Amino acid sequence: MKRIGLFLLVNLLVLTTIVIVTSVLGVNHYITSSGLDYYSLLIFAAVVGFSGSLISLLLSKWMAKKMMNVRILNPDSHLNSQEHQLVSSIHNLARQAGLSKMPEVGIYPSSEVNAFATGPSRNNSLVAVSQGLLDRMDRDSLEGVLAHEIAHVANGDMVTMTLLQGIINTFVVFLSRIIAYFASMFVKEEMRGIVHFLSIIVFQILLSILGSIAVMAYSRHREFAADSGGAALAGKHKMIKALKSLKATVNSVDTSQEALASFKISGEKRQGLRQLLSTHPDLDERIEHLERAG
Repeated sequence: MKRIGLFLLVNLLVLTTIVIVTSVLGVNHYITSSGLDYYSLLIFAAVVGFSGSLISLLLSKWMAKKMMNVRILNPDSHLNSQEHQLVSSIHNLARQAGLSKMPEVGIYPSSEVNAFATGPSRNNSLVAVSQGLLDRMDRDSLEGVLAHEIAHVANGDMVTMTLLQGIINTFVVFLSRIIAYFASMFVKEEMRGIVHFLSIIVFQILLSILGSIAVMAYSRHREFAADSGGAALAGKHKMIKALKSLKATVNSVDTSQEALASFKISGEKRQGLRQLLSTHPDLDERIEHLERAG
């Protein structure tokens, strides 16, 4: 379950909070005297579902900065040579990728070898790297990693994931209420309200976990796309070298914080449910995919 990630965690918390508030305030008028009004329920589900994912998207950069203690580098202030090289490399790659506004650049204090990109849009993004990555990677490997992260930004991956998550949220809200409604029909009338309310929460969480399988499948797909994009920006040999360097240092990646797992590079092979809920393909698979590419 470590790979559900920050975006899904925030989305689930926001979604559950919205559901509780709307239920307490009684603004979810989809139950009529003759039963469920499916059209009203679908509209309600879409509003709630996309609200959760959009709020998660808008909070993504702020949450990443706070939870990972990212120090933002101001290109107009005094930077040491390592920091200046990092900002310069990211901005050069961003211009190559056609970004009209440069991403924020940050460093977070960790000995792990890792990097991530996040933000609500191409023009409001953050690329952050660990101090361990700066200290342990050579320039070519570092450029490959940075090109991969810029490709994520240029591809608009966070926005696409938000739209996908919004659709899944909509069906989660829609189906959980249908199941909860019929479940409440099997208890005494005086108990139906509380059973319906609790069933909504339980089934919404269960369906959200199932829906995350589709989101994780997209996440793994976008890693391959970002590898290809990184190869186009920095050169195929640098991208492959970066992945091989990551593989050599993957044991230094800290996966103890579950909420931050969506930012972490994975090098281990997974099976069964762990594979379905993994945000990243294993590094051997990514290297092989790039080597086969023309």
